[in-house]
Amino acid sequence: MKKILVCVDNTKGSLPIVDTMARLFPCVKPDEIILLYVEKLEGLSMMDDLVTDTEIMELKEALKGTDYKELLDKKAQKIMDYFKKALEEKGITGIRPVIREGHPVEEILKIAEEEGVNMIVVGSRGKRLHNILLGSVSREIANRANVPVLIVK
Repeated sequence: MKKILVCVDNTKGSLPIVDTMARLFPCVKPDEIILLYVEKLEGLSMMDDLVTDTEIMELKEALKGTDYKELLDKKAQKIMDYFKKALEEKGITGIRPVIREGHPVEEILKIAEEEGVNMIVVGSRGKRLHNILLGSVSREIANRANVPVLIVK
């Protein structure tokens, strides 16, 4: 069974993924496309080196049921709905949307392993300042993944 993990976010870097998948889909004919959006707390990536995993989990737990958490969930669902519809309009089938919380690189690699995907597709860049300060998510995925990674421009 061929599975492709398609990772999207709320940046311009994810938009070309739709057209690339439309060209790739007929050639690869995957049985399933896992459409992944990783929801992270704003500013959390800046705090990654300053707080422990336990503290991050406590913060996430404290935000449950708050307006802020509800806003993040709505944003994630809106992004997921947009990309799922755009892919389906290009004739792509077998899409399974997945929303995760956490650090994007770690969650992408984790779901790739859990699902046994054959390929990961990511956009080439997210927020420019984030890339300059913390390194590129796509670059780190390409370096650490155990399967081929297609970085879309």
